[in-house]
Amino acid sequence: MELATELFSSTVMGWVALFYGVILLKALVMAPWRRLGNSEQLHVFLGACVLMLILWSMRAPVQPGLTYHLLGVTSLTLMFGWSLGVIGSGLVLAGITLNGSLGWDVFALNAFLTSVLPVTLTQVALVLARSLLPKNFFIYVLGNGFLTAGLVAALSGGLALWLLAISGAYSWLELKENLLPYFPLMFLPEAVINGWVMTVLVAFRPHWVSSFSDDLYINGK
Repeated sequence: MELATELFSSTVMGWVALFYGVILLKALVMAPWRRLGNSEQLHVFLGACVLMLILWSMRAPVQPGLTYHLLGVTSLTLMFGWSLGVIGSGLVLAGITLNGSLGWDVFALNAFLTSVLPVTLTQVALVLARSLLPKNFFIYVLGNGFLTAGLVAALSGGLALWLLAISGAYSWLELKENLLPYFPLMFLPEAVINGWVMTVLVAFRPHWVSSFSDDLYINGK
């Protein structure tokens, strides 16, 4: 979900922009740029960003000041890791903003909701799954691809609702009656798309997915 400019004060936007700038700088420093030196990997990364740009362009206004679209961020993160996930999804949001769909003054807040938070939650879920669950192909696809993507979309949407409530744009009752019923519709499509994408990739192009390894998830299982 993305929020509109008029819902928050310039002071709040300034602090959020500073916070996002620190995270983006960290991602730029940590990014495995050598990997993108490989022309195939660079083309895959840019192609994934273009596909996400198309996905994010298919957006629906849910309420004044609130827009919904599918993310696809979980797949990007599993393919390229946390740092390139933050950078890539930030580039996609910049493309949407350049297209005039959003204002630059709310860019940092929307980047946090649709980029930093989903990417970070996906990375945390991957680490937890590797630590606590058997390393199995189906657990990777269904857990890290399908389930994580749906939960990430729901949590990102929940944070957006909380921000709308504390900003005074809507009351909790309005949000509960008008927006919460849409949450199952957010969870399922996000889960299905990411689960399907990761299944296809690890089956046919596993070298495109940095978080997947045949030795770790398939061989000897």
